[in-house]
Amino acid sequence: MEDSKEFKVNHSGVDYNIFKFLNNHPGGINYVKPYEEKEVTQRMHQTQHSKAAYYLLREYRSGGRDTSSKADQEDLEALVDWDKPMLGQVANLGARYNEWVVSPVDRKLRLFCNPILESLTITPWYVVPLVWIPIILYFIVHGTRKYIQLTEDASPFLPTVFSVVSGIVLWTLIEYSLHRWVFHMEPSGKSKAMIYVHFAIHGLHHKVPFDPRRLVFPPVPAAVIAYAIYQICTLFVPESVIVLVIAGGLTGYVIYDMIHFYLHYGAPKEDSYFYHLKRYHNQHHFAHHDSGFGISSVFWDKIFGSAIKLRRLAMAIKW
Repeated sequence: MEDSKEFKVNHSGVDYNIFKFLNNHPGGINYVKPYEEKEVTQRMHQTQHSKAAYYLLREYRSGGRDTSSKADQEDLEALVDWDKPMLGQVANLGARYNEWVVSPVDRKLRLFCNPILESLTITPWYVVPLVWIPIILYFIVHGTRKYIQLTEDASPFLPTVFSVVSGIVLWTLIEYSLHRWVFHMEPSGKSKAMIYVHFAIHGLHHKVPFDPRRLVFPPVPAAVIAYAIYQICTLFVPESVIVLVIAGGLTGYVIYDMIHFYLHYGAPKEDSYFYHLKRYHNQHHFAHHDSGFGISSVFWDKIFGSAIKLRRLAMAIKW
């Protein structure tokens, strides 16, 4: 299989080569492997594949995508030009944007024509810890000194730990809130600015979920968001510990971003914490866009009633 670079299946009389998709398939390689060179139409129906799954399958059609009017689904990619930067095009989709952005494709996406701006939007996973861990350590040291200075507490260890942990816990709520109420806002199509913002901060990830360059948040916009959160925290967090709380929040953010990348490209073992999170996040991407907003934890989904109930499987998934 690895030598031929082919893994063909047949759906409704059409051949598809899904070799490129095997490692990304939400159902794992072991569920797909028995269907090589076989008809999968009935099986996909039985397993209740989502509309997004059928749309994504079109990416792997032997001979290229079917853009004819006889296709089962309209080819929304005809609405844009993939040879041009995408950010300048999405606002023109208007009311069609919300449908287009949750119809995934397996491609790499360019946002800007300007190479400098484009480079600021592309972030390898390891950049996140390289940039933020030194900043977190500085904040912990500086925050501890500030705490001692303002409180004259000669034993700052426990307050420091408590403040940092509080920041991590606070981040889990921020993570959920941002993902649900900011990243998943639905532009009406009337405001081009809203479409631009939505696509830039999160929509592009749902459109190209397998682009490894766009799975973690770029440092520059992350710093802007972190500063905004800091300003909000000054309203209710004591000055003596605010730097330590922010250090904890940034720690939670780094953990979140690393988990998010792993959920897309990792292969967690059965019954592990990340195994269930990966299944959960896959459901959010390909079936339940309006629920399952937790990435590093499902806790707040359960609290706010947006949790996804995972089906019991006949056998464990192997990615």
